[in-house]
Amino acid sequence: MNIYAVQTIYRSEMKRFFRTIMQSLISPVISTSLYFIVFGAAIGSRIQEVEGVSYGAFIVPGLIMLSVMTQATSNASFGIYFPKFTGTIYELLSAPVNFLEIVLGYVGAAATKAMFIGVIILITAFFFVDLNIAHPIAMVAFLVMTCLSFSLLGFIIGIWAGNFEQLQLIPLLVITPLVFLGGSFYSVSMLPGIWQTIAMFNPVVYLISGFRWAFFGAADVDIAVSLAAIALFTGACLAAIWWIFRTGWRIRQ
Repeated sequence: MNIYAVQTIYRSEMKRFFRTIMQSLISPVISTSLYFIVFGAAIGSRIQEVEGVSYGAFIVPGLIMLSVMTQATSNASFGIYFPKFTGTIYELLSAPVNFLEIVLGYVGAAATKAMFIGVIILITAFFFVDLNIAHPIAMVAFLVMTCLSFSLLGFIIGIWAGNFEQLQLIPLLVITPLVFLGGSFYSVSMLPGIWQTIAMFNPVVYLISGFRWAFFGAADVDIAVSLAAIALFTGACLAAIWWIFRTGWRIRQ
């Protein structure tokens, strides 16, 4: 493996992140703070405890997942789309670098950015609610797996997108609604029976449920099922990327 190529791509993407630090970091923190003020304080004070924890604390895992999934997807998609847009991707494809090294560089950087933002939001949460993380190692593991899997998805979106409008289409119309409907601000068990069944077809439910289990030791879905869902989703994304580089779909066109 050409480790120098991976490092070069990774460092280039991380430099772009720090060049736009206000947009990349401050904006998610402000948005999350507003969620805590509106949902945690204003609405949470009128809601009883959910699964044995205060409502303000209950929404913390969902808010972190909302930001992490969105940021991982958008960073990875823009990271690979911009070389396509400028035409510099052909230099990358003609270099002695295989697809795995390209993916490691772009996806690794996007996942790092998302994890960084997730940690910052977690720190921000401590200023608003009293948190006791039941399984800190599992929390880190779920955070890392989610960042990696959605960075892989973002990489696919960046290759698929033909313009900047399409680049924003999937995160805006698919990922954000799935996160909001995936139990970010409520427990799936609070839904009527038929809607609980429908919610189980939302893949984000399994991610948020597993992440919430790491915080409070309680979840809507069995932890083993959540892990299997993440593994299946990650495997599907890796298979899709392998096929894209094998066929040259949307890359050499």
